[in-house]
Amino acid sequence: MTDPRPHAIPAATRIDAALARIEAAIDARAHAADALARRHAALKARMAEAVTALDDVISRGTV
Repeated sequence: MTDPRPHAIPAATRIDAALARIEAAIDARAHAADALARRHAALKARMAEAVTALDDVISRGTV
C-alpha cells in the first residue's frame, strides 16, 4: 500500500521549519527591544545628569 498523502511529511517538515524561523525571529526581536530599552534608559539618565549640571551652572551665574 502507498501513502495517500505523499506530500504530508514534507509539508509537516516545512511547517516545523517555518515555526522554528518564526520563533527565532520573535526571540531576536525581543532581544533587540530589550537592548533598545537599556540604551534608552542610559540615555535618559545621562540627559538628566546633563540638565542638572546645566541648572547648576545657570543658578551660579545668576546669583
